[in-house]
Amino acid sequence: MRPSRRALLTATATATATTALAATPTTLATTSHANPLRTGFEQLQASGYAALQGRRVGVVTNPTGVTRDVRHIVDVMHADPHVELTAVFGPEHGFRGTAQAGGSEGRYDDPATGLPVYDTYLKSGKPLADVFTASGVDTVVFDIQDVGARFYTYIWTLYDCMEAARLAGKRFVVLDRPNPVTGRAAQGPVLHKEFASFVGRQPVAQAHGMTVAELARLFNGEFLAAPVELTTVLMSGWKRSDFYDASGLPWVPPSPNMPTADTALVYSGTCLFEGTNLSEGRGTTRPFELLGAEGIDGRWALEANGLKVPGARFREAYFAPTFSKFQGKTIGGVQIHVHDRAAYDPVRTGIALLVTAKKVWSGFAWRSDNWIDKLTGSTSVRTMIDAGATADEVVAAWQDELKAFRRIRKEYLLYG
Repeated sequence: MRPSRRALLTATATATATTALAATPTTLATTSHANPLRTGFEQLQASGYAALQGRRVGVVTNPTGVTRDVRHIVDVMHADPHVELTAVFGPEHGFRGTAQAGGSEGRYDDPATGLPVYDTYLKSGKPLADVFTASGVDTVVFDIQDVGARFYTYIWTLYDCMEAARLAGKRFVVLDRPNPVTGRAAQGPVLHKEFASFVGRQPVAQAHGMTVAELARLFNGEFLAAPVELTTVLMSGWKRSDFYDASGLPWVPPSPNMPTADTALVYSGTCLFEGTNLSEGRGTTRPFELLGAEGIDGRWALEANGLKVPGARFREAYFAPTFSKFQGKTIGGVQIHVHDRAAYDPVRTGIALLVTAKKVWSGFAWRSDNWIDKLTGSTSVRTMIDAGATADEVVAAWQDELKAFRRIRKEYLLYG
């Protein structure tokens, strides 16, 4: 991280990074819940798209880019004469969300609007900048619902698109949405740069506790080679302590295996099971809440409950995934039941479940490519668990780097 760039941020990027529309002023003070939440798009629309006047606009979005009456913002903007929308850019899973994990929709013309849809998935740097240039837009708008985890790829789509927009000389506008699992605190290990990948480009905590607009400011101030011309359109009526159900917004699955806001609540911890030979619940109706494998029985739930993890209980569970690991086989494991969201720490819980799974099941193994190191951001979690460390010892090992990240994160927070 580059603290020396903060002076530059204060002098230049702050002027653009926190731009609020003149017609819809945004306060950074705590907002009363007597006022309903308004997303960045709602603020933008209410202003008559003031931030986009005279611009040829392209939107990076997916099925989550909807209004509260579940119309897609691309459809709304395309029909509005106040904005010149000329292109759409689709991330992983695609603009309309038809692709599974690790897939995208490719280049096509959207049947509903006739707009050209360009594929951004797995593109970065100059190749992505060339896509923006070829599209003919001069302003790139980002509106995607995040879930609060470092390894959820949409925040790195944001990062890659910001860098590509800078290279292509395009303006970048971020429309903010709530962090569905609150913005109270960052939790978990911080990525070490040698483990950078599309599930983590930069040193960010595993559960970052930020909104996409706040992350955009962080990226611009700390990580991009040079700042992009950035405007963030903020929400009103959101508090850092709010869970998604306080927003009054509809939940649209950001990806096929994120069906509910409850999934997002546990995801930043239990996604770590992607780095093991256990099922992380893909192919069930409760992905990331159900975990298991052949040969596991009720001992895992007993062991996990014995740790008295704050805010959570674990139920002995049996299930048969319809795809992914153990497809069509009945396997045993646990289901997480979060009974106290305020006390619950998803990353600590994920570590506790890894430690206890390894203890009670002799078949436990890490994925052969050590994918767990990409997810956690270093070798520390894997090697400590292999050495017999307790969950508390593993969590203690990342506290110094987490404190350092929290200090930097604090400078980019926008809401009370």
